[in-house]
Amino acid sequence: MRPIAALPQFLKTSRIRAVRGIELQGYAFRRSFTSSPALNKSKKRDTLKQTDAGAKGQATIASDDPSDLSQLELGIATAVSRLKDELTKLRTGGRLCPETIESLRVQLSKGTKETARLGDLAQVVPKGGRMVAVLVSEESYMKPISSAILASNLSLTPQQDPHNALQLNIPIPPPTKESRDQTVLAAKAAMERAASNVRETRGIVHKRLQEMIKKKIARPDDARKAQDKMEKLTEKGQKEVKDLFEVAKKAMERT
Repeated sequence: MRPIAALPQFLKTSRIRAVRGIELQGYAFRRSFTSSPALNKSKKRDTLKQTDAGAKGQATIASDDPSDLSQLELGIATAVSRLKDELTKLRTGGRLCPETIESLRVQLSKGTKETARLGDLAQVVPKGGRMVAVLVSEESYMKPISSAILASNLSLTPQQDPHNALQLNIPIPPPTKESRDQTVLAAKAAMERAASNVRETRGIVHKRLQEMIKKKIARPDDARKAQDKMEKLTEKGQKEVKDLFEVAKKAMERT
């Protein structure tokens, strides 16, 4: 067997690669290896950062641009959106909103402990004014659902609709001063949670800017401008949170 050095020129220059031990026309080929460039350390760190951020459910990756405050903007928008949703539920009845009724447990038959969520057996729909309709999927569920609503601590009295055998109408009792006060307190707690979320997001962005200055990724002047913009965005977000609460509070006190 001739060594690889004795190969004719046309085989030396060919693109044929053979695994060790395989012979071609009496010539033995050694295994050829291919190499790929090592992953750059900085790129590897960036990849790990992105993977970690994705695992934590973050919507944005921290940017090396100090003027990029999209992370703060997203945090404020999320906090405001959640607050709007909570205040809407409180204004439409608070503890008597459709979700509260749908979460009641219904005993399907006497003598057993088997229960089902009311929302899985019927749909609860606001009818306007102070009335809620319960649209039951099957006639056999009518009595168990009615009993579950009566037995709850919601002080509700369901009434069968005269025109639909599968519908229960529930008059919502007018709010008392005590219930209004409780609703306003719940709204204030929601406002404080939103304000806290805005502050937390601001803290994360502030820490990122400080790290960029420390590691000399950003010039001090650029970081300072970004911090000024960050404070203005935070102040605007906090004002929006407070204004939403004040509007909702007035509406709750009038009902």
